[in-house]
Amino acid sequence: MRVYRDEDADLALVRGRKVAVLGYGNQGRAQALNLRDSGVAELVIGLRDGAPTRARAEADGFPIDIPAEAAGAADLVMLLAPDEVHGRIYAEAIAPHLRQGGALGFAHGLSIRFGLVAPRPDLDVFLVAPKGPGTALRADYRNGSGLISLFAVAQDASGGAEALALSYAAAIGSGRVGILPTSFAEECEADLFNEQAVLWGAIPELIHAGFETLVEAGFSPEIAYFECLTEVKLLADLIYERGIAGMREAISNTAEFGALKGGTRIITTDTRTEMRRILREVRSGSFVRELIADAEGGYRRLRASRADSAAHPIEAVRRTLLSLKKDARDG
Repeated sequence: MRVYRDEDADLALVRGRKVAVLGYGNQGRAQALNLRDSGVAELVIGLRDGAPTRARAEADGFPIDIPAEAAGAADLVMLLAPDEVHGRIYAEAIAPHLRQGGALGFAHGLSIRFGLVAPRPDLDVFLVAPKGPGTALRADYRNGSGLISLFAVAQDASGGAEALALSYAAAIGSGRVGILPTSFAEECEADLFNEQAVLWGAIPELIHAGFETLVEAGFSPEIAYFECLTEVKLLADLIYERGIAGMREAISNTAEFGALKGGTRIITTDTRTEMRRILREVRSGSFVRELIADAEGGYRRLRASRADSAAHPIEAVRRTLLSLKKDARDG
């Protein structure tokens, strides 16, 4: 796979654009700030009236307009609002207003892969997907580094969509470390699978299950918390720095032998079968249909899940331990 860097990108391309960033959440804010610091002078934030992030965008010094007006004043629109509202925003604010021959960018492939957005044929359509949260994208940029981004082109009306995507990726800092080619489908499907089967789905459930097992067996909640939650950061840091094999070289023989004994008893053939089922659900579009249905129903399932997580006993332990740290600092 070819890795693109700053020297492969022409920053003048994105600096010469009037850019509208629609959405000012985790990615929208970080990307807008990085773009401005990279010399993109004509930059507007598109937010609906009453948007909760409006005050923050104003405090950051950005001009703000409603999405339709922002898109109408731009020749590059970055659609960085939540995936499930992309279809409505595109139909109401972008398609009728973005100038002919403009460009439309995404940070996730879902809306194109599953047809929530069907772009006008005159538009360049590209993907720049930083591989990490916006907070990390901004922090790394300010530290002189960046996050790796994936990029792809879904529609190249002008013949320059790839060059514009690389320019944009460099402007948010990714050219400092690496910009990797992909497709909208590959980025979207792999990301949705990972969110469910590994990171945001499986790992928190594994932490909850380990905590509950120890507490049910009579261990103190504080000890269970330290063993099952706080050491996850140590593991993640070691894997990031050394890889999985290198992580195992850095831990004790006891821990390594324990991993040998326990890992395949938790991640079984049945687990792998379920992972394949999750991937099939992602590729078939059934996950996206459920996401849209929950959004249209007022996020009942998401709200219930958030309430369950907040009520889990591990959160009370976290608050207690954080208060100890605060008391120690204040003392």
